[in-house]
Amino acid sequence: MIPKVNKSVKHLIISILENEIFEKLKKTRKDFIVSVLWYILSIKGRINFLQLGRFSPLTEQTYRNHFEKEFDFLSFNKQLINQVVSDECIIAFDPSYIPKAGKSTYGNGRYWSGVAGATKRGLDICGFAVVDIVNNTALHLNAWQTPPADELAEKGLNLLSHYASLVTENAEQFKSFSNYVVADAFFSKRPFVKKVQSTGLEFISRLRDDSVLMYKFTGDRTGKKGAPKKFDGLVDAYNFNPNQFSLDLSNEEITIYSLVVYSKAFKMDIKLAIAIFYKHGRETARKLYFSTDLKQAGEKIVRYYQARFQI
Repeated sequence: MIPKVNKSVKHLIISILENEIFEKLKKTRKDFIVSVLWYILSIKGRINFLQLGRFSPLTEQTYRNHFEKEFDFLSFNKQLINQVVSDECIIAFDPSYIPKAGKSTYGNGRYWSGVAGATKRGLDICGFAVVDIVNNTALHLNAWQTPPADELAEKGLNLLSHYASLVTENAEQFKSFSNYVVADAFFSKRPFVKKVQSTGLEFISRLRDDSVLMYKFTGDRTGKKGAPKKFDGLVDAYNFNPNQFSLDLSNEEITIYSLVVYSKAFKMDIKLAIAIFYKHGRETARKLYFSTDLKQAGEKIVRYYQARFQI
């Protein structure tokens, strides 16, 4: 088989491995990394040890032996991304279901499949990507396989806290690209939001339509005894006073209003962005987005959230 991949790709891989980060890797290990990435990009169809051994000079057993050793893909991908990424980025992540029937496979359990719209037996990975906002492109950063439920239980973790731990453990790596982490509405829960905030990162996501949000009281104090008034009624996304909000964007397709409000679920202030979508001059949907960065413009909150779909 003649590889179809441009040879400049191989030179790029080699140049990354010559970085001081990988100076401790032996030449045989570097040669293997170059080989496996080159042939994965070259082989059409299913990729497994048998296929790799069939089309490359290395044997199937060689691939099995090397795959038992760890490789710092996070640092490798960071070096690649730094060569092409713009100055405006976010960190997007999303768990992905992988069908797997083997009963003895590590991590096999029941996970949510977005495609099937149901919980199914298989594997789960949590993928992270750097999303270039300027070019609207997601660049893969790393993925971690979710351990089995009993292993998580031994560590005192559930699925949500496991995902949160991936963010906290790699926060400094993420900050080299962006201070904003973006995920879907499943992660709009107080324990997760607080974990992300504890690292110094800001979190952007979508809220449930029935979220309890309250206006911040901005009037003068009465001087009467008792605690001062903090809130000034509930926010109704379908019946709110536009004069209390900032109009951040308005065109034929979307109108975005934003305001700092108090979230009862998160027990904290958030920057709310109400996005009203139109088609042929008629409203089609109304969504609630939020950011833990209280100074962020509503237009950016919505744009950053929509950009996560590139992952």
